[in-house]
Amino acid sequence: MKILAISGSNRAKSSNEAILNFIKATCEPQHEVEIFKGIYNLPHFNPDIDQENPSQEVLDFRQLIEKSNAIIICTPEYVFSLPGTLKNALEWTVSANVFSYKPIGLIVASSLGEKAMEALDIIMKTLIQTEVPNDVKLLISGSRAKFNSDGKLTDKETILKITNLVDAVISSIKV
Repeated sequence: MKILAISGSNRAKSSNEAILNFIKATCEPQHEVEIFKGIYNLPHFNPDIDQENPSQEVLDFRQLIEKSNAIIICTPEYVFSLPGTLKNALEWTVSANVFSYKPIGLIVASSLGEKAMEALDIIMKTLIQTEVPNDVKLLISGSRAKFNSDGKLTDKETILKITNLVDAVISSIKV
């Protein structure tokens, strides 16, 4: 199984990327987890070039999604919403239908995160063309406190919740 992991954060040493690294470490070698590193390389969404002349970065991003058995998105909340780079990336996928009916996991790891989860849930419901089940959605409020000073995820309850989410995503994959 191939899982594409997308971080909504551009920060160096982001807790969101640390969560995705934790997922990768716990899934492999049984499942391949690729963490997408090019979200900030995608151009600003422009519907005029979406179908006729999208950039190679956009085409590559769409292809990564298409070739994956499942997607896990982990994002912070910025100004009570999604980071612009994540929203931009998702906008590039609307007309391509690459998310249609694809198993997905949604994690918002932030100080609060409720508004980002609401926004991400609405967007992904549209992109996957079905409801996002509750067992593949996880809000981690106060996320920085879940890590030690070395950036390692140490909160046992959070680890269990992430593991349960990943198990639910994997069990929803149809091969």
